[in-house]
Amino acid sequence: MRVSISVTDLTQVRADAIVNAANSGLLGGGGVDGAIHRAAGPKLLAACRELRASALPEGLPVGTAVATPGFNLPARWVIHTVGPNRYAGQVEPSELAACFTNSLHVAQGMGLHSIAFPAIGAGAYGWDMTECATIACRAFAVLTAQPSLPAADAFPTGTIEEIIVAVTSERNARIWRDAAQQAGLAV
Repeated sequence: MRVSISVTDLTQVRADAIVNAANSGLLGGGGVDGAIHRAAGPKLLAACRELRASALPEGLPVGTAVATPGFNLPARWVIHTVGPNRYAGQVEPSELAACFTNSLHVAQGMGLHSIAFPAIGAGAYGWDMTECATIACRAFAVLTAQPSLPAADAFPTGTIEEIIVAVTSERNARIWRDAAQQAGLAV
């Protein structure tokens, strides 16, 4: 499995799936969430509304992940996950780790081979970039050690071959590369 860290616009990444740092309402917002909704077009909002109506009337819980088509994005799929909000008292690293782990589970369950992540939780939800990178890279390292995570019953098991982390600055890229190396990942 390859892990790459890139200073790039997540909405332009060519991967089987990109991960959306969503809010629980799944109806778009600021930051990465808003950028993904704008780039994917109005069909993404319609798909999220349908998902809310059919399966998630209370919204998407923190740390869980669900997929929708990517519509106008280069990625075929968007995997939505809700990071813990430190400002709302959600300070458990395990909740942030669950965002990365469960997104990987969804991707594998769908038979996907490449997935691109933003720095979930860093920014508007108050997580330090170094802490976010460390938690994420540990989750990625678990996948490397156990390439066949249990898949959802409805999907075949896939193998993630590439994880891309899209960041907004070279400073953040260095933080993520350091965290990846500390987790034993080749970058």
